[in-house]
Amino acid sequence: MKYYNSIGPNPRVVTMFMAEKGIDIPEVMIDLRGGENRRAPYNVDVNPAGQTPALERDDGSILTEITAICEYLEELFPETPLIGSTAEERANTRMWTRRVDIKICEPLTNGFRYAEGLPLFEPRMRCLPEAAAGLKAVAQDGIAWLDPLIAGRDYIAGDRLSLADLMLFAFLDFGVTVGQPVDLANPHVHGWYERMKRRPSATN
Repeated sequence: MKYYNSIGPNPRVVTMFMAEKGIDIPEVMIDLRGGENRRAPYNVDVNPAGQTPALERDDGSILTEITAICEYLEELFPETPLIGSTAEERANTRMWTRRVDIKICEPLTNGFRYAEGLPLFEPRMRCLPEAAAGLKAVAQDGIAWLDPLIAGRDYIAGDRLSLADLMLFAFLDFGVTVGQPVDLANPHVHGWYERMKRRPSATN
C-alpha cells in the first residue's frame, strides 16, 4: 500500500490513526501549498477531487475520505481497535465521529477557508467570506454543546480512545493555529484537548 499525506487536519487524522495502531505504510508527501494536489498526476491518477489524504491499495485502486480510509485500515488491522470490536462499540464510535464532524470540524474548517484561507481556496472552490464569522461561531457552539456531554470521562465516545477523539483533536489543534482556540469556558473539552496533546501520536 501507499499513503498520500500532506499538511492539514484531514490527513493528520489518518496519520494519528495509523500511529495509534502501529501501522507503517510507505508515504508520499503531497505539496498542498505548491498546488501539487490540484494538478496531474495527483488529481488525475489519485484523487480527482484534489484532496488529501488518499490510500493506494495493493491492487492499485485508490481510497479517499478519512473515515473510509480509517474504516478500511481497522478491518485490515483490528488490533488496538479505534472504531470498535463489537457492533455496539462501532455504532457508538460512528455516532460520535459524525457528531463532532458536523457540529465542530466542518464549520471550523470552512470558517478558516472563507477567512484566513481565502487566498488559497478562492481560486478553486466557491467561498463565502460573509459566512466565515458565523461558521466559526457555529464551531464554538458545537464545542460548548459537547463540553457537558464528556464530563467525567476521558474520551469522546466513552472509556476508550476512538476515531472520534482523533478527528476532533486534529481539527481543534488546527483551529488553534488559525485563530480558533478552544475556549477555556469549556473545561471538559479543554482538559481532553490537553490530554490528547500529550499522546505520542499527536507529536508525530
